[in-house]
Amino acid sequence: MSGILDLLSSDLGKSIISGVAGSTGNDTNKTASALTMALPVLMKAMQRNAATPEGAAGLMGAIQSKQDNNILDNLGDLFNGGVDDAVKTDGEKILGHVLGAKQSGVEQIIGQKSGLDAGSVASILKVAAPILMGVLGNQAKQQNVSASNGVGDLLGGLLGGSSAGKEQNFLESILDADGDGSVVDDVAGMVLGGSNKSGGIGGLLGVLFGK
Repeated sequence: MSGILDLLSSDLGKSIISGVAGSTGNDTNKTASALTMALPVLMKAMQRNAATPEGAAGLMGAIQSKQDNNILDNLGDLFNGGVDDAVKTDGEKILGHVLGAKQSGVEQIIGQKSGLDAGSVASILKVAAPILMGVLGNQAKQQNVSASNGVGDLLGGLLGGSSAGKEQNFLESILDADGDGSVVDDVAGMVLGGSNKSGGIGGLLGVLFGK
């Protein structure tokens, strides 16, 4: 199965990036950088939330609720007509649930590395979060995942399925560099130069984004 970064480099991913950039009034390349950093972080946070039976059941319910009327089926209408406020509100709720108190910090870190202000990153993620749920909904349907105990494997496959070497290294580094289970803190430390690991995320992001 392809990983989430492979999705972003596909035709569908390019349409998503272009549409999100246009609908939020941001530069396409900077939007791509922001999404490439943000989506693995969101998915890893979801994976951690799904580590408990209650969290897994809640996430499975949310994924299933997106399957019948999947946002990916109407991307043209979504972007051409302007992203509906209901979609942004949904995205804000998803982000609040997934990231909690870490949300503003994540937005600031991604903004610093992508060259966007935190407000622009917040706008991008509000649109991107429902789209990510649509991606998960499609993957769950394709893999016939309908029980909450399959959510962890579903997310793990998308997180670890990237085929390109440097993208795989990027994912492995961004997820949990020091093994303490605090992915958001690791991202903050590595992006801002605080990692003791050689070749940390700052260097990898420089390769990926030319920073």
